[in-house]
Amino acid sequence: MDSAHCFIVLYGLEFRLRTLSVAAFSEEEVNMWITGLNWLMADSQRPPAPQQTDRWLRKQFEMMDRNREGSITVKDVKTLLPQINYRVPNTRFLKDKLQEVEARNDLSYSNFAQLYRTLMFDDAQRSKSSGSDVSHFVNRNVDRPELCQISLYDFQKFLQMDQKESWACDLGRVREFLMSYMRGSPTLEPLLQLDEFLTYLFSKENSVCDPRLSPLVADDMKRPLSQYWISSSHNTYLTGDQFSSESSLEAYARCLRMGCRCIELDCWDGPDDLPIIYHGHTLTSKIKFLDVLHTIKEHAFVTSEYPVILSIEDHCSVVQQRNMATHFKKVFGDLLLTKPVDNNAEELPSPYQLRRKILIKHKKLVEGTVYEEVSTASYSENDISNSLKNGILYLEDPVDHTWTPHYFVLTTNKIYYSEETSHYQTTDEEEEDEGKEQHCAERWFHGKLGGGRDGRQVAEKLLQDYCEGGGKDGTFLVRESETFVGDYTLSFWRLGRVQHCRIHSRQESGCTRFYLTDNLVFDSLYRLICHYRDTPLRCNEFEMRLGNPVPQPNAHESREWYHSSLSRVQAEHMLMRVPRDGAFLVRKRSEHCSYAISFRAEGKIKHCRIQQEGRLFMLGSSAEFESLVDLELDYGALYEVRTPHFYVEANKMPTARCTVKALFDYRAQREDELCFPKQALILNVDKQEGGWWRGDYGGKKQLWFPANYVEEVPSSPTRELDESTENSPLGAFLKGFIDIPTCHVDGKNLRPYVFTIHSQHLSSQPVQTLDVAADSLEDLSSWVSRIREAAQNADARMQEEKQMERRKKIAVELSDLVVYCRPVPFNEDKIGTERACYRDMSSFPETKAEKFATRGRGKRFLQYNRRQLSRVYPRGQRLDSSNYDPLPMWLCGSQLVALNFQTPDKPMQLNQSLFMLSGGCGFVPQPDIMRDDAFDPFDKDTLHVEPITIQLQVLGARHLPKNGRSIVCPFVEVEICGADYDSCKCKTDVVADNGLNPVWLQKQFVFDVHNPTFTFLRFTVYEEDMFSDPNFLAQATYPVRLLRTGYRSVPLKNSYSEELELASLLVHIEMVNAKEDDDNLYTSIQRLRDRTSELSTQVSLLEHSGSAELSYQQSLEELRAAQDQLSELVEARNRRSDFCACVK
Repeated sequence: MDSAHCFIVLYGLEFRLRTLSVAAFSEEEVNMWITGLNWLMADSQRPPAPQQTDRWLRKQFEMMDRNREGSITVKDVKTLLPQINYRVPNTRFLKDKLQEVEARNDLSYSNFAQLYRTLMFDDAQRSKSSGSDVSHFVNRNVDRPELCQISLYDFQKFLQMDQKESWACDLGRVREFLMSYMRGSPTLEPLLQLDEFLTYLFSKENSVCDPRLSPLVADDMKRPLSQYWISSSHNTYLTGDQFSSESSLEAYARCLRMGCRCIELDCWDGPDDLPIIYHGHTLTSKIKFLDVLHTIKEHAFVTSEYPVILSIEDHCSVVQQRNMATHFKKVFGDLLLTKPVDNNAEELPSPYQLRRKILIKHKKLVEGTVYEEVSTASYSENDISNSLKNGILYLEDPVDHTWTPHYFVLTTNKIYYSEETSHYQTTDEEEEDEGKEQHCAERWFHGKLGGGRDGRQVAEKLLQDYCEGGGKDGTFLVRESETFVGDYTLSFWRLGRVQHCRIHSRQESGCTRFYLTDNLVFDSLYRLICHYRDTPLRCNEFEMRLGNPVPQPNAHESREWYHSSLSRVQAEHMLMRVPRDGAFLVRKRSEHCSYAISFRAEGKIKHCRIQQEGRLFMLGSSAEFESLVDLELDYGALYEVRTPHFYVEANKMPTARCTVKALFDYRAQREDELCFPKQALILNVDKQEGGWWRGDYGGKKQLWFPANYVEEVPSSPTRELDESTENSPLGAFLKGFIDIPTCHVDGKNLRPYVFTIHSQHLSSQPVQTLDVAADSLEDLSSWVSRIREAAQNADARMQEEKQMERRKKIAVELSDLVVYCRPVPFNEDKIGTERACYRDMSSFPETKAEKFATRGRGKRFLQYNRRQLSRVYPRGQRLDSSNYDPLPMWLCGSQLVALNFQTPDKPMQLNQSLFMLSGGCGFVPQPDIMRDDAFDPFDKDTLHVEPITIQLQVLGARHLPKNGRSIVCPFVEVEICGADYDSCKCKTDVVADNGLNPVWLQKQFVFDVHNPTFTFLRFTVYEEDMFSDPNFLAQATYPVRLLRTGYRSVPLKNSYSEELELASLLVHIEMVNAKEDDDNLYTSIQRLRDRTSELSTQVSLLEHSGSAELSYQQSLEELRAAQDQLSELVEARNRRSDFCACVK
């Protein structure tokens, strides 16, 4: 097929997109399709909020109107509301709402849309009585509130007075803006109903981020490369973790389309004298070097015209290096930069000068040499790609004696192995066995009803009890046949009575087959039932699909995880003895129809009540299950929990204590309460129920404080574990290690393919042996021989590595392609001297970069980055592809801060926010302050920028996403991210059972920002689950310098920074010059904050060291006096802010 007649559509959410390969009849038809799809894609991103809302409503309506009758029932609406995160208070509430929209039994689309508007607006109105500010401002600027309308002039006044929009003085522009927003509403003079105005406030047209400030002009791109932050990716080819995920061409396309300008190619010798790209010596898949080049060429300059840097991690022979150079020139042609822009230049060229150019970053030969000398310091066995062998082996579980998979890595000195991991492959035999028994875990399978007697009568009773009151035809269960051994019976509800049908079985080629009719046979009972749930069961008299299954009554009583007489304390003791997180059990409580689920996570135990209401089991406030077995299936099996939402942070055992950090200032109201400033560390915290905890601070022991004023500080690992993890290629996945020089291997015959490793040093092992199993005899032999070889050579190799340098040969042809990005070892002595060449650059693993990005050395590192490029990349032990905090590196001027783009974490979200400053083109000019020789990135006293104070209230939200079955109970965390002296975090209260349109009470957050040129405002929405723990829902992160003031919408995004449909927050935000507002008050608060922090540290040190009582008491008294002063000043400023808000 002619490739010109084909195209591929990439679609979906998150990093890994799905693909649809399409073939057309001609090239012209291909072009028409691509043009049309591009137009539709752009148009779908442009519609204003009213059209987006209408589209969403129609989608919901059509999903309920399955018969396309143009109407839906009240029952449909009752089913829909929990699905869209809204809890109906009571039946009467919904009836009243339906009367308001003049709907009775059925609702047309217009009734449904009006019901939606009524729910959204009335909830906002009702919030006025609880002190919320959501609707107060709606009426404030309206000349005639009784009309319940916002006229064009009212809207102009709002934009000018509240939103401080300078362009709103032109009524013509306001009219044009409003007409564009109300697209599709023909009117000469636009106006908004109050509910429409509220919708506008939540819309992206009213975003807190000013879109006019993002795009850069050409002049912004004419500085040297070293004066920009450059969007950079690490191991660009990977779609997941670092040891077993897929390498993909689409990953390169995705990163380049996301504006990434520095991508990595990890090249290893491949077939046909051309490299392959993958994470060497791991289980990651391989892709062809040449395919990667073509992908780069196709996507490099679609999003941005500015240069792309290819960071080459070269493990290839000279022959393959020459071929790499040949294909670089052949594929890229004129796009490849092969000579300097200006031979006489004394600094790096600008992005503008390098438009549409591809630069090669690779080791370069010193003139006249063919070898590159690399010191052993630059080689690390901690990188998994430098291992001798790695892969999946098995360890025996000490509890249930099953063999579980672990990832093993053999290096020259140690064998490392991970915590239990999921197996990366499943054999056909395993799949077949699973298929045979798959029905046993299904809720519709009841086994032998009545103990093998009277099963027919028991089945009929179960179906009648379940279906009385309106059961649907097709409700069914499956039971073992009492008459025919090996057969089953299908019992189902039809036309108000129970009918039965035999499921036959027969043997074919040693396998059991199942069927209802001879002409349609299935290889498992499970597949037969699945088929008839999708395809109608046809008989002479009727045609019907199987519908809802009847759950097993009290089926939980026979399960191993259920305990009918176990107390809370006994459950805790039992779970603490299980050596694995995720273990759980369900127990009967003493109260009537009440149960509890108890589980273990990170050595801590958590409990949650399960209440039986009728035939349903309620977990939390809104998660409903037909049976406890359904609940167990939803959350996992005992010892086998894998669902991410089950691993929640749990309250510690009563004997455990933790440390927390204060999010707000708190002044004690009683003698038995603590008084503390924001950022204070409270030690030995005992978490009590009722929202109040006890802890130690400022010399006071075990006094009370409000739990919602603090956040827990993660406990630090022990030094031994930290060092082991740091030096291990498995990083946080490390479970143990074995010293190679002291080990030997024996075979073992208790299980096929088992061998025993003997060593004088086995971490976390009381014995000196470890039994390990492989998948095959060949795999066993390979591991045994490589371990023995490593053990025999360990001593000699260690001595050799200490005395010798590695030599690597580099092809001249490839070396000649390196112009500006010449990697060299970092030499701090060269900084600021003539020996520092602007064409040289250095790369740092995060651990090394963190040592330079500190208060003592940060200024020196920044000086280096003013002239030369530096690249920082994640340490090799981050096998899960997690990312490090990029802020300290950016603050020190490091340009190429490489992150794993496939990982949806906070560092990547900050990265997306930073490059929002340049409209996503991949280059952001660093602030002018960073070129000031006096500037120290970690000392706020060297800043020559005006500080600002941000006053912010979170008012409400709309259309929050839903994680699971429960209606969410959301709260919002608001955080300032920047230098340590600016970083701060606050959070709202929790709103119960409302993710559709929650409203928060007035609560003002005040942030003092010293360096607004390098600070981000981050909103994170969490749900508080039934364990009172936070689960991520959505986020939005913005540079502070892009913020707009007034009542603003915060469009929410998922963890991959992709917009969520209609999801947004409504906030009120004010930004003032901190010193102009009240210079004396601001200065006094900052001075007292610094002094309180110093005294708090001093008191803690004196307390732990047991120093002289007099010095301790003096420091303690001074700390308490400073705390009192600080609290008074903060309260005075808050009163002043509240007064100003009331005056406005």
